[in-house]
Amino acid sequence: MLSVNTNAGAMIALQNLTQTNADLMKTQNAINTGLSVASAKDNGAVYAIAQNMRGDVSGYTAVTASLQRAESTVDVATSAGEAISDLLVEMKAKALAAADTSLDTASRQALNEDFKALRDQIKTVVTNATFNGINLVNNSTTGIQALASADGTKKVTVQDEAMQLSGSIVTIKSTSTISTQSKASTMVASVAASLKNVNAALGRLGAGSKKFDIQLTFVQKLSDALTTGIGNLVDADMATESAKLQSLQVKQQLGVQALSIANQAPGIVLSLFR
Repeated sequence: MLSVNTNAGAMIALQNLTQTNADLMKTQNAINTGLSVASAKDNGAVYAIAQNMRGDVSGYTAVTASLQRAESTVDVATSAGEAISDLLVEMKAKALAAADTSLDTASRQALNEDFKALRDQIKTVVTNATFNGINLVNNSTTGIQALASADGTKKVTVQDEAMQLSGSIVTIKSTSTISTQSKASTMVASVAASLKNVNAALGRLGAGSKKFDIQLTFVQKLSDALTTGIGNLVDADMATESAKLQSLQVKQQLGVQALSIANQAPGIVLSLFR
């Protein structure tokens, strides 16, 4: 039927062209963003899943930072413990030399001055072994905790190792000397005991630092797996999108031509009245 009021062919052509333009816009958006699902409008279910996974990745970023801070704090404490251990080795040598009964007073006094300097250096090392406001060797805290999971429910803990003078690990008092042969002889055993305690504490700190390191590696792998999963869900296949773009561009041009032809159909009616 020829009608100037209703052009069914034009309406169909326009519907197809509108759909082609919508598909073309979607493809262009995927190319521009690199995402096949850039918003909830594209695919609500996939977008929601991807957002939840992005939240976990963001959480693991915070976990990584927490673990790195804690590991650095323990590493500083370990370095302090190693320095204290070295000082105790030297102090033991001084005490042993001063315990020699054949040593003259002047020599013993010189050894005593060296011993006191080394003793005081332990205090300096302990005081300065601070990272991010936390000191694990001066008995100012019970330990350090770091996040281990994205929801914050799991934590990794390392206990402090108080290495200050007159403590349970370094039993040497802040006033200890080797000014006499008797004091020096007694001090040899005291320093040896402190050295043994410090080395044991170093072992515990080293194990604690290793815990943080292992958890860091694990968290990084989890984060990478989640990031890959997000990509699998929402990333656009650029090769496919490129092929679709060319196809839709041709389809759009054909649609415009089809609509133009359909719009010319009512003009045929004029020929009937010539």
